[in-house]
Amino acid sequence: MPMKAGQALRVLACLLFLCALPGLVAAKDYGYPLANPFEATIAGTPGPLMPQLPATRDIKQKDYSFNLRPEREHGLPANFWAVKRFKYRLARQKHEAPLIFIIAGTGARYDASGMEYLKKLFYGAGFHVVQLSSPTSYDFMVSASKHATPGYSPLDAAELYAVMQRIRQRHDDLPVSDWHLTGYSLGALEAAFVSEMDSQQQAIGFSRTLLINPPVNLHTSVSNLDRMARVRLDDLPLGESFYQSLFDRLARFFERKGRFDLNEAMLFEFQQSRERLNDEQLALLIASVFRFASADINFVSDLINRRGLITQPGVRINDGTSLTPYFELAMLCDFNCYLRDQLLPFWQKRYQPDGSLEQLIHATSLYALADYLRQADNLAVMHNADDIILGEGDLEYLDGLLGSRLMLYPRGGHLGNMQFTTNAADMLEFFHAQTYE
Repeated sequence: MPMKAGQALRVLACLLFLCALPGLVAAKDYGYPLANPFEATIAGTPGPLMPQLPATRDIKQKDYSFNLRPEREHGLPANFWAVKRFKYRLARQKHEAPLIFIIAGTGARYDASGMEYLKKLFYGAGFHVVQLSSPTSYDFMVSASKHATPGYSPLDAAELYAVMQRIRQRHDDLPVSDWHLTGYSLGALEAAFVSEMDSQQQAIGFSRTLLINPPVNLHTSVSNLDRMARVRLDDLPLGESFYQSLFDRLARFFERKGRFDLNEAMLFEFQQSRERLNDEQLALLIASVFRFASADINFVSDLINRRGLITQPGVRINDGTSLTPYFELAMLCDFNCYLRDQLLPFWQKRYQPDGSLEQLIHATSLYALADYLRQADNLAVMHNADDIILGEGDLEYLDGLLGSRLMLYPRGGHLGNMQFTTNAADMLEFFHAQTYE
């Protein structure tokens, strides 16, 4: 039986330690205004508290593409024509400058709103910038990933690292003084694995790596979000479906804007409207975004690998095929379901035949990089004490590994303060500093 919303959120708050942790918070007089972690996660940073950024028209940038998986040119439905070539965005300075690779969060493309913000921030500070889609985005899965089964961090990192090397070779005329790396959310976890890989192979030689709100234990983070999706809302009007309301509002946003960015739509439709959501609705809304991303991963991974879990073997999908039945099936399987049904069997077959789920969880989390993180003085983590993806003991674990290389803020939820002026200044200071103590 599902818990009532209030009960579930109180349990979740206890699990997540949604309070400042004494001795770990970086600044006592932190000016970020939103104390509610759920609201911060969705609403982000108010405009007046964001840094000044260059206008898009003032950025010299271009989208490029590679044909990395030619075997899929004719092996996938025509619906995927737009993502059969791997795409990325490069913003270049007119002079020699450091270059920074940015890895997107769960399910996000290279041109997502968070990626555009970070591009403008670093470009305005004098960096060349390369924007990369998440390995969990459908375009990366289709156009770049050999196995299209994301979630095993070492493999995701290897595919990202290979793409970065291809990009470096393609733009070998670009005058680069230093190479840097960052990512947010799941992209931050992947950046940690890429950084560790680069420390051994030195194919690029990253000078600095910054992880922005990474999950410590990926399984804990996705379980938190899956748990939020199971909250029951008791205060909705009789007969109204929260999900139907969600779809209706997103449809209105798309109709007005003529384009779709899920994070921007959530902010516009819910937090800037008169119908502000309570904590229970906010929690479900956050979980819903993640659930949609999980459905994409489930569907695309099953389709490309022809596993028959969602798309029946032998059934051809073309432009005229309704994807609604497949989407509904994919929505029934959350990320933990994907982990059990697709990722675990794939990992066991390819890497560890007798491996357990617990071993897979360890191998995909920062625990697997403990020795590297402890000694990597060119790597730092930015996090929030009230981040909703964290579990019990995660911040203490990071503090024990990183010490002063953990920049912890008392509030901001999950990425809500990424665009706050203090955070922006700290990001730039980390990459511009000669040493980090």
